[in-house]
Amino acid sequence: MAERIESESTMGVFASRWVAPVFVGLGVLLLPWVIWLTYSLPTSEQARHWRLAWVGFDSALAVLLILVGVAAVKRSFWIEGVAAATATLLLTDAWFDLLTAKPGRELTIAGISAGVCELPLALACFWIARSAERFFVRTDTLRG
Repeated sequence: MAERIESESTMGVFASRWVAPVFVGLGVLLLPWVIWLTYSLPTSEQARHWRLAWVGFDSALAVLLILVGVAAVKRSFWIEGVAAATATLLLTDAWFDLLTAKPGRELTIAGISAGVCELPLALACFWIARSAERFFVRTDTLRG
């Protein structure tokens, strides 16, 4: 365990030298693109492969949810990444469900789904990603 922590801290120093400036730079460079899209995209569009897009997205979400469960059972170190990815897809799902829903019943269902399912589950996944290693260390001590 000490070897893992030592190698992670060494990797952290290396990564912080390039990750911060590269990712902040990419985010800043993306802002003009976002502004351009704001004024150039049409307010509505008909998607040709709407069904395929949602089936593919929800299939990926299902796989990630299963992987979080498998990683938890196996007490795998990759639970942090897969839980964070799952949370991100859940937030994205809620966002697009709400923004693409028709007013009325469809929007109400999307809002309930977001508030009851997707957002709480995303928060749980972010919590898992943030605290999995500490949880595993604590429960390993209790099992020992």
